[in-house]
Amino acid sequence: MSKPVEETGTSRRDFLKMATTAAPAAAAAAVLAPDSGEAQPADLSSTKMQDTEHTRSYLDSARF
Repeated sequence: MSKPVEETGTSRRDFLKMATTAAPAAAAAAVLAPDSGEAQPADLSSTKMQDTEHTRSYLDSARF
């Protein structure tokens, strides 16, 4: 048997209401988040991945 709503705290309906409002809010926060700044010029002596316009455009295109 299922427990009454008073014992469990929230119902499935309350959870679904919260989930439908939280998802768009999270998406809006991700879109409106500020960028981390300008990309740096490439350092040709480094062997590590660098933060350049090329790498930023690639990573932006790889998002889904």
